[in-house]
Amino acid sequence: MNPYTLAFMSSMVITGTVIVLSASHWLLAWVALELNTMAILPLLTQTHTPRTTESATKYFLIQTAASTVLLFTSTTNAWLTNQWAINQLTTHPTNTMMALALLTKLGIAPMHAWLPEVMQGATTTMAMIMATWQKIAPFILLYTISNNTYTTVLMPLALLSTILGGWGGLNQTQVRKMMAFSSIAHLGWAIATLTFNQTLPLLALAMYIIMTLSLFSIMRTTHTKSIKDTATAWSTTPHAAMMLLMTLLSLGGLPPLSGFMPKVLIMKDLVDTNFAFTATAMALASLLSLAFYVRLAYSTSLTIAPMTTTMKMNWRLPPNHHTLHTATTTTLATMLLPLTPLITAY
Repeated sequence: MNPYTLAFMSSMVITGTVIVLSASHWLLAWVALELNTMAILPLLTQTHTPRTTESATKYFLIQTAASTVLLFTSTTNAWLTNQWAINQLTTHPTNTMMALALLTKLGIAPMHAWLPEVMQGATTTMAMIMATWQKIAPFILLYTISNNTYTTVLMPLALLSTILGGWGGLNQTQVRKMMAFSSIAHLGWAIATLTFNQTLPLLALAMYIIMTLSLFSIMRTTHTKSIKDTATAWSTTPHAAMMLLMTLLSLGGLPPLSGFMPKVLIMKDLVDTNFAFTATAMALASLLSLAFYVRLAYSTSLTIAPMTTTMKMNWRLPPNHHTLHTATTTTLATMLLPLTPLITAY
């Protein structure tokens, strides 16, 4: 792709998200979401392969369907209430349909089946964008209307997402599909306390984005696409393999790594608000996600020399990527737990 075209499309993706963050009018938010979607489609297909074309087509159809529901619901709400303000939804059907449209854009279960296929067909860089940046705009809109959305709508979907996100990743061999199911599970944790806590959902989303950026940055450095690639990464970049191990364990939520922070705070908040059963079920469901994280961690660290392996080793080549952002995100993804009191104080 022409560098000027790439820069233009990338700026449009960023602009669409920024407009959503500052919008207070449903029609403006819808236009910004459409701008974001239309701009990212050429980026998804820039490699010109059948898989990327299929991925972009699926993404376009799902996002268009969700945007249509969002526009219809906001128009219906304006017809009933004579206003377009985002934070002024009043009727229960309007709240529910709007939340379901945004949850579809986020890839929350049971509207999640498109996300693994889209991320698997995209390149590693575009899969990283799909799992991080593209979650911000729908999540902020959902966060804005959360005061008008009933807990009975979001809580079952949050629990279902943590279960299906962990279950779906168990039998995968492609890392991008695993990260798609990881996204489903982590966003289930993020929306669990959305209706009665205004801080923890943003903290959970921020920590998920940091950990996912770290993992994808390491994947780009080591050219990792499958479990077999993680088992041979140590032969080219041993330090990156170690960072990959730590990031995977942090994604699994193991202490003393940063990924433990949002999960323990969310479980405490659920117990304090009389959702002890939901907190217990989500904690048990997170064991499913931990299983495939540990599986990747095992292939990353416990197959190195002097263990014998039948897989073909790669030549030791210098990485051709900048490593500053990888070092920064990996540090944040593994060492923020001691700062939990400071972070939660604001």
